[in-house]
Amino acid sequence: MQITTPSFKDNARRALGDSDLRRALDNMKTGFVGKRLLAVERLPEFDALRDDARDIKEHVLENLDAYLERFEARVKEQGGQVHWCRDADEARRVMLEICRDAGARTVTKSKSMIGEEIAINEHLEANGIEPVETDLGEYIIQLRREPPSHIIAPAIHLSKEQVADAFRQKHGQFPGDRPLDEPRALVDEARAVLRQRYFDADVGITGANMLVAETGSVVIVTNEGNADLTMTLPPVHIVLASIEKVVPTLEDAATILRVLARSATGQEMSVYTTFCTGPRRSGDADGPEAFHVVLLDNGRSALLGGEFHDILRCIRCGACLNHCPVYSAIGGHAYGWVYPGPMGAVLTPGLIGLEQAADLPNATTFCGKCEEVCPMRIPLPKMMRYWRDREFEARLTPTLSRLGLAAWTFLALRPALYRVATGLVIGILGALGRNRGRFRRLPLAGGWTAARDLPAPQGRTFMRLWAQRRRGRP
Repeated sequence: MQITTPSFKDNARRALGDSDLRRALDNMKTGFVGKRLLAVERLPEFDALRDDARDIKEHVLENLDAYLERFEARVKEQGGQVHWCRDADEARRVMLEICRDAGARTVTKSKSMIGEEIAINEHLEANGIEPVETDLGEYIIQLRREPPSHIIAPAIHLSKEQVADAFRQKHGQFPGDRPLDEPRALVDEARAVLRQRYFDADVGITGANMLVAETGSVVIVTNEGNADLTMTLPPVHIVLASIEKVVPTLEDAATILRVLARSATGQEMSVYTTFCTGPRRSGDADGPEAFHVVLLDNGRSALLGGEFHDILRCIRCGACLNHCPVYSAIGGHAYGWVYPGPMGAVLTPGLIGLEQAADLPNATTFCGKCEEVCPMRIPLPKMMRYWRDREFEARLTPTLSRLGLAAWTFLALRPALYRVATGLVIGILGALGRNRGRFRRLPLAGGWTAARDLPAPQGRTFMRLWAQRRRGRP
């Protein structure tokens, strides 16, 4: 996927002016957020499960090499192959080689953010192999030639009318005047188009929600069943997963599953939760003849043990996105790469470099809601502050911002001067705004007044009130 994060501010401005996008994002506020709350309320032990899930992942990260080697050994025992890939180029090369060895002309794919990370679709297309997305949201955005805007709901930025327009444009085999006003009609048409593609595919590519070291199993969670068809019908199944997805045991996987769906969509369990272990065995009714697991590092091992270690616990539930006021205002495309929202603001600079993603850790109100709802208790605001510190040290912060911070630091280190300066400014603003009560425009406050008025200060400052009360004066 092309990296466009340097234009984040421009992307955000465009998003804020897109009325269709704002309406689509409003649905998320009443959908995912409300359903998660109800699901959590129905499970009294939810917070205890969060602690258990966090501890499982933390234990894995402290012993990652051992669990990955154990997983590889179990996969080989079951007749599969494991491919270790340091970066996106190596992963693309390995996957293309597997597809070519299979004589593949088409591959089916279930939703995989790692696939987006390494741009596998574009790579396959450039080498004469057609990838077909089978998740409904991914299929829709593939028709529109767009990246996903959410890690669990790729087409959340679209209305059903926009989806209908895409179907009419791309599905020329159906009558032009067919009704596509209802979601059911759209789903039925997508199913009719995709059904034969499952049977025609030479290779199926899936992601993985978890890798189980104990058994060599891969855990895949969907609500559509498309991943099951993708992994069982073609003769070759490729699992693409990042190294931190491993868990020790089946019991550990079950613990994490109990917080995953509740945090993501407010379900007690996703509709399809599938454990696959190796290729088809003698006597199996279905399944692939060949089973490959592509393990991708792509910068993750460099995060281990450092300031951003905790982000590797992320299970891609999307809860932080769903509750983030910044994401809910601008959507996912504004972030410019695969991972949007708070988790993307932390992970993206670690994977592609702070120079290309310096704006993202600043795209936050620091309300703390992301950490509050995270099932793995990841301290996202703290890590965004770490990135801000690094941005400042690397002199990537805009000059005006650096000057403003320097001025504030100078005053903050001199409390008496700070009180005099702020009191003077507040007094002037109070006098100028006394009659109007607010400012529609104000120098150096354009970012605030562009969307809202700034209330005029009234009365005494907090510090003056505090000092007077300490002296016993009203």
